[in-house]
Amino acid sequence: MAKRQSGQVAENRRARFDYHLGERYEAGISLTGSEVKSLRQGKAQLQEAYAILKEGEAFLLGAHIAPYDRATFTNHDPTRTRKLLLHKRELRELAMAAGRQGMTLVPIRLYFNDAGLAKLEIALGQGKKAYDKRRAIAERDAERSIRRALKRPR
Repeated sequence: MAKRQSGQVAENRRARFDYHLGERYEAGISLTGSEVKSLRQGKAQLQEAYAILKEGEAFLLGAHIAPYDRATFTNHDPTRTRKLLLHKRELRELAMAAGRQGMTLVPIRLYFNDAGLAKLEIALGQGKKAYDKRRAIAERDAERSIRRALKRPR
């Protein structure tokens, strides 16, 4: 029996810069066969993606999964809306939290778990203001210069 692939496919690194991230959830994704094969090749982007709740269900919008190059006429639309698979309890929690002002469902990373299933990590995020972003840049630069100074031989 062949070993299944597991590992990270895509990450939304910009999310930590643009949002204050809160509680995180793991969701399954409803995918077609050509989408899964494309994900196995690592051809996905989450930079412009976001999740919404509509009629008691969660959906992923704006995620780009490149068309599978060996697929036939059954190939998928790269930016189609995909259903997220969550428990009812999680959907209720997200609906209550997303109802608060300024809260957004932000996709963090897309990966295959140990069982070979595609999973999406989403987080509740609140948008950062411009001054928060400037502070984050300053902190990152200060930390980088401290590491550089400690690394340098005397």
